[in-house]
Amino acid sequence: MIRLALSGIAAVVILNLLLRTFVRLGGPLTTLVIAAAVAAGMALWFNWRQARRPEPSEGWQLVVLYGGGLGLLYLGLLGMMLIKDDPSPMGLLILAVHYACYPLCAWLAVVKRR
Repeated sequence: MIRLALSGIAAVVILNLLLRTFVRLGGPLTTLVIAAAVAAGMALWFNWRQARRPEPSEGWQLVVLYGGGLGLLYLGLLGMMLIKDDPSPMGLLILAVHYACYPLCAWLAVVKRR
């Protein structure tokens, strides 16, 4: 489960770098596309490797590990924002909404499917 969560986190980082840097896409739509693609990939990978759907406890474990790992990365991003300049309340809200897309999509793909 940890390996799957770490793979999902790595996929999020790589897709964000590729789409936002080289393709120059941005905004909430890009975040939703990446979050949905990675969540679907994690669900499919689990189904393929285990030949079954995840149990609710396994799904929650995956969402917590994945969301927690991404949460740490987003806290690092917030720290960099604080070092550079005080973020506005709207900037903090946008950061929180972008982060919330990832665990929410993972929850919809892995836990809610039942």
